Amino acid sequence: MKLASALSERTDIQNRISELSVRLNNNAKVQDGDKPAEDPIVLMGELDRLLKRLEELMARINLTNSRTVSDGRTITEILAHRDCLKKKIELTRSFLNTASNKVNRMTRTEIKIVSTVSVSEIQADLDELSKQLRITDEKIQELNWTTELI
Repeated sequence: MKLASALSERTDIQNRISELSVRLNNNAKVQDGDKPAEDPIVLMGELDRLLKRLEELMARINLTNSRTVSDGRTITEILAHRDCLKKKIELTRSFLNTASNKVNRMTRTEIKIVSTVSVSEIQADLDELSKQLRITDEKIQELNWTTELI
């Protein structure tokens, strides 16, 4: 099984677990004398099976990510790099939005507000970060489709 297939199955299981949670809660109580639409015991059995499979997949995915090396870095390290790039891009965009907002003055006597940085220079840096993120995402996708799950 390829890593990408395991990741897809993991997502599917996580979605099914979320749905099961709703179904369990919907069938937790009924009016005295009524029967639930679905048997909660059966649903809990299904939940147990899904959680067991999820645990197995997560362990194998994490093991694969930590042992697979590409360009001197493990997939785990590449994923961490991607997550930090995303965070830096998010924070930089927020900062740039604040720095580039114009403050209108009604009269010349009002205090003039100016940006503390060169927005265009930081925007160029942001564009480079976005490019790095695209390249990193492509590398991760390539590895996901070519790496066998341990």
